[in-house]
Amino acid sequence: MSGFAGKRVLVTGAASGIGLATARAFAGAGAQVLVTDLDGDAAARAAAELPGAVGLALDVTSEPAWAAAIAAAGERLDVLVNNAGVAEAGALADHDLTVWRRVLAVNLDGVLLGLRAATPLLRRARGCVVNVASASGKKAQPGAGAYCTSKAAVLMLSRVAALELAPDGVRVNCVLPGGVETPMWARQPFFKDLVAEKGGEAAAYAELARDTPLGRFCRPDEVAAAILSLAGDQAGFITGAELVLDGGYTA
Repeated sequence: MSGFAGKRVLVTGAASGIGLATARAFAGAGAQVLVTDLDGDAAARAAAELPGAVGLALDVTSEPAWAAAIAAAGERLDVLVNNAGVAEAGALADHDLTVWRRVLAVNLDGVLLGLRAATPLLRRARGCVVNVASASGKKAQPGAGAYCTSKAAVLMLSRVAALELAPDGVRVNCVLPGGVETPMWARQPFFKDLVAEKGGEAAAYAELARDTPLGRFCRPDEVAAAILSLAGDQAGFITGAELVLDGGYTA
């Protein structure tokens, strides 16, 4: 597959999970990929495995860091994938404000800063943006107020950006995964407890997927395939759209 040959793509949060799967998919399709992550060493290791890829550190909450990342893209950027995200659990009544602000800073501000920094190059290339939101931006979850709020805001931000950038031929769309088997879960204390209770990660994921009609979590490569579909030329008339990948969870 070489549908993205000659294209330059920047993926955030690309050292693991959905971001890494997406970087691999674009590289496999012939693109030159900027593999960015808060962990610059991990980004460099991931990029070293992909043909023509470059890895660099990127704190998506930092304007100077975004400026450096866009400078690394050089004269061209065809696709921006805003994937970097964090999740923290906590009831609203006693949610730590510092934690709340960190979740919104990464998940929402990071998308805004990426759009702002990349827009000049995207306009030049008549490129596109794919933002990774979440089914949790459409269906509330108790104990996940910061995450749900941030992802819901990404949906509206993406619609506004789609309208503002349409005159320049730049498309902006979202993918909304449900539960995905990524390292983000392993950092959650409740998931660690569930793994211990059920005897392994596979059993823990199965337990969490009980309310998903298809009966399982999504794989990172499935999300990556959806992102490539929205970024491809065949999706040239799609903008301001939301592609849900949740196994029927929000149906």
